Amino acid sequence: MTEVSADRSLRALLKQGIGLLRQADVPSYTLAAELLLLHVAGRERTWIYSHPEEVLSEASADAYLRLLARRAKGEPTQHLTGKQEFWGLEFSVSRDVLIPRPETEHLIEVALDRLAVREMRAGRPPRLTGEGVSLVDIGTGSGCIAIALARELPAATIYATDISGAALKMARQNADRLGYADRIQFIESNLFERVTSSETPLRFDLVISNPPYVSRREASSLAVEVREHEPELALYGGQQGDEFYAQLIPQAAERLKPGGLLVLELGCDRLPAVQPLFDDDQWTNIGVTNDLAGIPRVLSAERLPR
Repeated sequence: MTEVSADRSLRALLKQGIGLLRQADVPSYTLAAELLLLHVAGRERTWIYSHPEEVLSEASADAYLRLLARRAKGEPTQHLTGKQEFWGLEFSVSRDVLIPRPETEHLIEVALDRLAVREMRAGRPPRLTGEGVSLVDIGTGSGCIAIALARELPAATIYATDISGAALKMARQNADRLGYADRIQFIESNLFERVTSSETPLRFDLVISNPPYVSRREASSLAVEVREHEPELALYGGQQGDEFYAQLIPQAAERLKPGGLLVLELGCDRLPAVQPLFDDDQWTNIGVTNDLAGIPRVLSAERLPR
């Protein structure tokens, strides 16, 4: 392991960390070095930059270098710090869940926009509290989507499912720490299999999901941070990458109320394969939303009355 420099000031350690991660070709190496230093120091970014001469203990400086070494070998920064921000909230993360990505926030935006439009069409004010709205997050992982919606729709009835018990444990912990544990019912389930009430299938106003959409054939091209450190269940959607959509979309059609909404995240090249799955008489008002990079990121649709 690289030795701690004689100068253990925050400025010197950050410079050393940036150099080490740059040499290892770590993406966003400056941000990674900064976040790991913030984590070890237990301080906010503004404090560190206003106190650059503050000296860390030798034990803390050693801990920082150990984290830098692990990051240089491919461990995600979020796994090393145990947290990731999403929708203005701090989520705990681990190898059991997919790390929340900024582009997934588009799912929340589209869901809220489409629910507001639905209210306007019904002659009601578009300001939403979630009154009378029931929704389910399929494949909740860290719980970031369900918890973000619980924050924005305080009166909604919310369910969240995942096939992974370990992921659900993390989601429950996040909901509890952030104060939403009493708002969300977490269910270990393969898609809608166990989403029932007294053995009667539940029906929803909104089904939302960031499903597995990476092709198994693409595995070797993934960054080491993703390929070796994030859960396969949350990553891979079969050999083609669209198999999960083919299961989810028809099941969602059966579980949505008339006029209910389905909102799905798309992989960067999944639209051509997924959009034809809506070419039947069950769906209307199909929309595609691009992310900030211009990539089709969210596909949303409305369930026609039966």
